[in-house]
This record gives sequence, structure tokens and C-alpha cells, in this order.
Amino acid sequence: MRAMVFEEFGVPPVVRAVPDPAPTPGGVVVKLRATGICRSDWHGWMGHDPDIRLPHVPGHELAGEVVAIGREVARFREGDRVTVPFVGGCGRCGECRSGNQQVCPEQFQPGFTHWGSFAEYVALDFADQNLVSLPEAVDDATAASLGCRFATSFRAVVDQGRVRGGEWVAVHGCGGVGLSAIMIARAMGAHPVAIDISPEKLDFARRLGAVATIDARGVADVAEAVREVTSGGAHLSIDALGSPKTSFNSIQNLRWRGRHVQVGLMLGEHATPRIPMARVIAYELEIYGSHGMQAWRYDAMLAMMASGILKPQELIGRHVGLEEGVDALTGMDRSSDLGITVISRF
Repeated sequence: MRAMVFEEFGVPPVVRAVPDPAPTPGGVVVKLRATGICRSDWHGWMGHDPDIRLPHVPGHELAGEVVAIGREVARFREGDRVTVPFVGGCGRCGECRSGNQQVCPEQFQPGFTHWGSFAEYVALDFADQNLVSLPEAVDDATAASLGCRFATSFRAVVDQGRVRGGEWVAVHGCGGVGLSAIMIARAMGAHPVAIDISPEKLDFARRLGAVATIDARGVADVAEAVREVTSGGAHLSIDALGSPKTSFNSIQNLRWRGRHVQVGLMLGEHATPRIPMARVIAYELEIYGSHGMQAWRYDAMLAMMASGILKPQELIGRHVGLEEGVDALTGMDRSSDLGITVISRF
């Protein structure tokens, strides 16, 4: 098969032929129809993830068709259209038995712990526990965009953030995760405030439901600007980018008893950011991490999509081929693209 492969961290990948994958006893092989390019893939390519072993094929947001199954797989058949969370649980440990596959200690992550979806085929383990069947109404590109950014945002806003109608929700960073969070918060009846340094992304955020926007380059104090817009601070704040500055601002802009959810990855030199702990104590703030979403929770998200309340297809930006995906991946840290870039030609 053809795949995008990198041999060294930080060195541009190449598209070349590699051996076709085979399913494990509990796994499947999926023929890719679409796969999203995510900032997490960029982190992996840069060497920020200790699970990656070289050479490596990145990619973790995917949709496709099952073309081979292991002997222990019971719930899926060849020809099924599927997607998968970017974190797959083993199905046997205590976390999986409690329904928290997203923090399984033995988790399977295509594109990180194993070769990923920037290829014609991808092998996925623990299929019965983690694959999600796709409704016919959900096209391949939209399905691929769900696996990381949209599903992660859904859990961050709805489950971890416990958003309620009428609340103010600050979203720091208007990339794929942030724009998804804005759409989801608005669908839940909340009032999202978008914060970014790109006027184009802020305009896009308004189209997706942001009731106010803040250009972080144009204000002296982002947290104070949020408090002014929201008349006292956000009830819920999401750091969708993942940097010491956005993480600090997200906590600092909360009102009394507010909730911060950290979604953007904090890796490498950013792994131990400064936290305004005095404010956390005095305001009785809550700080949560959010790491993907379980396969069993997709039903709620897909139901909102079927009803037209959520429209993740509006977040799709460019469609590219596998070769074009190399530049899209390596330029992720400086990209000005609006929406999600999807590889749909393999």
C-alpha cells in the first residue's frame, strides 16, 4: 500500500510503498476513504509523543470500509463503514469496564502507539470495543473529522464541562477543536466567546455560533476582556490550543466556581505550565482534562447530527491528496487554513 512515512522526527515524511497491514485476532483492517490532518499529528511528527517508534505512519482521524477481520471479531463484517475514536480501550481493564475507554492504561492509538491512517489501509485493534458504525447520511470526510477534534470537543463541552443553557463559554483557540467547541456549545444553548489571533478564524467562529469574539493581539489582557464581555467571567472555559498562555488565560477568565477544561495538548517544553492556583482556591474553580471520547458516547453526538442540531460538515476546509498532505502536516504550526483539512485521495 501507499503511505506517508517519516523516518526521523521533524524531517518531512515521504509517500512510499509499505507492506499491507493484517488484522490482529481482535482487530480489523480498514480501507481509508478519508482522514483528517490534526495538530496532534504534528506533535507526533515533531517527536513530542513518547509512544511513537520510527519509522512511523501518522494519522488518527479516519473513516473507511472494513476489508478484513480477525477471528475474534463478532460485531463487524467486511463492507461495514466505520470510524473510531483516536483512543481505543482494551475492553478488559477497570477503566474500560467502567465505561472510560478514553483513559485505558493499555490504550490503542492509531497514528501514535501504532501506524495510522495516512495510508491506503490501517489496522485497528480491539475492534468490537471501539469501532463506530457510520450512518449512511454521514459522508466520509465528515466522519473522519469526528474522530479527534469534534468528538473530543463534544466530550469536553458536554461531559467534562457540563455545559448548561445560558452559560458563557470561552473558547481559546479557533482551530478544529475550538471551532467544534463553539458549534457544540451554541447547540447546547450556551453563549460561546471565541478568542484567537486570526481575524479570519474569528469571523468563521461567528458564523458557527460565537456570540462574541476577542482578538488576543488587540487587547492588553485577554482574561479581563472575557470578563468584560461576559459581565463577570466565563462559566466554562476551554483551552483548545494548548499553550502556557492560553491555558493560563482560560483559568484566569473564569467567574466564581467556574470550570476550565484543558483540551489542547501540553507537550514538550509546555508540559508544566503556570497555573494561577491562588485564584483556583479563592474562586473554587474546577480544572479538568479531556482526552478523546468513548465509542459508546458517539450515539448522542450522531443523534444531534441526524437532527441537524450539529453540522460538523461545516468545519471541513480543504480536501487534499496523500502527497499534498505532507505539506499540510509539516506546516500545521503556522497554517492559516480555516476549518479541517482532509486527505480524501490516496
